[in-house]
Amino acid sequence: QVQLVESGGGLVQAGGSLRLSCAASGRTFSIGRMAWFRQAPGKERELVGTLSWSTGNTYYAESVKGRFAISRDNAKNTVYLQMNSLKPEDTAVYYCAATIRCFREGAFASWGQGTQVTVSP
Repeated sequence: QVQLVESGGGLVQAGGSLRLSCAASGRTFSIGRMAWFRQAPGKERELVGTLSWSTGNTYYAESVKGRFAISRDNAKNTVYLQMNSLKPEDTAVYYCAATIRCFREGAFASWGQGTQVTVSP
């Protein structure tokens, strides 16, 4: 129903900034919430933040509050993750995901392929 493609990952120095993009296609009108997750090798997948597609309301994990921001471009069906003041511990594969209204509500049913973010000291 909904396909997600992440882009914008790369290598940056600590203290730098990076913006990730997540382009949605298909039945985008069915999207309830979108979220960013990250996972480093050997670690559990971690929720970075969420955004309500309809209202734009956001939520952030404590570890990224004040540094990361999620935004949207409705015309382009794209969600962004602006990452500032990056730290080496932010290094991970970042994924976007979406819930589908009236389909497994509350569960992230659609996932992107992931994009690598590496922060060097």
